[in-house]
Amino acid sequence: MPDPTRPAIVVGLPGTGSDADFARRAFEPACAARDLPFVAVEPDPRDVVASCRAALDEAARSGPVLAAGISLGAAIAVEWACARSESAFGVIAALPAWTGADTTGCPAALSAAATAAQLRADGLEAVVQRMRQSSPPWLARALTQSWRAQWPDLPQALEEAAGYSWPIAETLAGLKVPTTIVAAVDDPVHPATVATDWAELIPHAELRRITLAELGADPAVLGDHGLDGLLDHRAGAARER
Repeated sequence: MPDPTRPAIVVGLPGTGSDADFARRAFEPACAARDLPFVAVEPDPRDVVASCRAALDEAARSGPVLAAGISLGAAIAVEWACARSESAFGVIAALPAWTGADTTGCPAALSAAATAAQLRADGLEAVVQRMRQSSPPWLARALTQSWRAQWPDLPQALEEAAGYSWPIAETLAGLKVPTTIVAAVDDPVHPATVATDWAELIPHAELRRITLAELGADPAVLGDHGLDGLLDHRAGAARER
């Protein structure tokens, strides 16, 4: 019989323009410490959302999936867990960026659209150099790696993210599995107020808070916070049965 306190596998989903390496660094250490199987998804920049959903579907063949996503990956994880509740063990939603289909004021969507336009106008290396000058070193290193790997399809990936409809309130309220939301309290692109809204809307949610300095020092802080809360919740529920 499956262990109700442990997922069969944890699937890490990166954010917009990011890659499997960052998702691995965010979630794999915490999974390894708890002896949980883990896979990080390398999104197809030509069809980001569909490739992430396909990876989750494939993982579900082995049993209940803990979907762990960052930014856009968090939204994909939530929507997949709602649609595939019979296959979902839980969700870790790190750095959610928005709520609702109207993304007119969404900083992450605006940033993705602007970057895509710059890439089409100026090319990869010019935009990478500007990004490196305006970003913290840890983020600059991560994005330089992922952007170069996704080129020349990167503008398409960013445009897909910019046009993505984030989960609406009804979707969040319909998420039935335990969820840990991790907010960076000083992140202007992923406002902490959004994470607070998600925690209030999702029925079995716990909110954890970090800073960008903590994230930059070690991305594994996302997995540590995410798994602690979620596994504790599942263990408590199992004891009550």
